[in-house]
Amino acid sequence: MQDQTILDQLIQTVTEAAEYKQALCIRGGGSKDFYGNPQALQPPALNTATWQGIVDYEPSELVITARAGTPLAELEKLLHDHGQMLAFEPPCFNTSATLGGCVAAGLSGPRRAYTGAVRDYVLGIGLLDGQGRTLSFGGRVMKNVAGYDVSRLMTGAMGTLGVLLEVSLKVLPKPAVERTLCIQTNMPQAIGIMRRCAAEPLPVSATCFHENQLYVRLSGAESAVHTAHARLGGDEIKDKGSCEENFWKSVRDHTHPFFQQGKSNGKSLWRLSIQSTTPPLSLPGEQLIEWGGALRWLVTDEDTDAAKIRNLASGAGGHATLLHGNKTATPVFHPLSPALLKIHQRLKQQFDPAGILNPQRLYAEF
Repeated sequence: MQDQTILDQLIQTVTEAAEYKQALCIRGGGSKDFYGNPQALQPPALNTATWQGIVDYEPSELVITARAGTPLAELEKLLHDHGQMLAFEPPCFNTSATLGGCVAAGLSGPRRAYTGAVRDYVLGIGLLDGQGRTLSFGGRVMKNVAGYDVSRLMTGAMGTLGVLLEVSLKVLPKPAVERTLCIQTNMPQAIGIMRRCAAEPLPVSATCFHENQLYVRLSGAESAVHTAHARLGGDEIKDKGSCEENFWKSVRDHTHPFFQQGKSNGKSLWRLSIQSTTPPLSLPGEQLIEWGGALRWLVTDEDTDAAKIRNLASGAGGHATLLHGNKTATPVFHPLSPALLKIHQRLKQQFDPAGILNPQRLYAEF
């Protein structure tokens, strides 16, 4: 009965907001309030954190379904207890992070380049559209692909197309063995080694280069990990006080000192998603590289030319996102082409005709 009351309140809030064209800020735990254009945080909040709980989980089927307000830490602990994991390794910026926020933001961690992104694991979703209607797409089994594209569409939409209520995710078994190697090298050589890791059948599950050190995580059977270590070389990070696990967690959750300095006054933190084969980028500041070279993080001064950063990213077949910095002067997300902008606006019109859900969180135009 209490669950139905919570759902009814969510529906009523959206329905009334649509009637009076009152914008709403869709919010779970608030762990990603920093992500996106800040003006979207000003309208009244529609909090989904109370709509939580595991709806369905059968470990043998490798699928879990939970409500959007379910704490991410709670979900990951349940999976861990059954020897399973979220393969896209979602960032958890604080303990209030929720499943809905994880999917709405569409952010993936160090394992993304080797096992897939968030959208690759979303099987189905339930949501409230901008008129207060409950809709569902996809399913809870991997064979059900009905509406699958719409489910993926909601991933990374930042709540601009609907209020996530429920998510079904494919999960994977945890690897039998994991080992992290540390190789002393420079940036061009590190990119070359990452390229080699992608070209050869090696059980690589994460890479990270920073300050002339390349970290390579190997995951799989003991024999495969041992063979890959022999081929790549490097020193193994010994598991003293879980230092290996803590390193990748610090990269995933941005507690690593590199990311912390990017949150300082006068500094900006940029995320450049580009072709993995791109040579080192000539940009002022400090860089950290992930995803086999496809993700370049940049900490630079706030007055660094944003247009230059985005032009370099475009020239490398990608885009640049501003995570921290002066967002009043620089849009957070890479500008869309006119054709893509029209598609986004049409989608917004279909799912949220009154334009009340997280307006301008992604782009000023909708």
